[in-house]
Amino acid sequence: MGIHIGEKIRAVLREQGRSVRWFQNQINRSHTAVYVIFKSQDINTDLLKTISIVLNHDFFKDLSDDVF
Repeated sequence: MGIHIGEKIRAVLREQGRSVRWFQNQINRSHTAVYVIFKSQDINTDLLKTISIVLNHDFFKDLSDDVF
């Protein structure tokens, strides 16, 4: 079926106890844009790199593990 990257990002954010406001400030996006990310099944790689750095989580590995 595949990983839903937006849901995974939201789950990691919750696991870390971070707020949406904190996250939106870290990635320089609006509140609405963050919720669009959470609903997205795919994502721009540059944005995913930024999110991976901010959350200190390798989302690229999550996607790769889902393939193999």
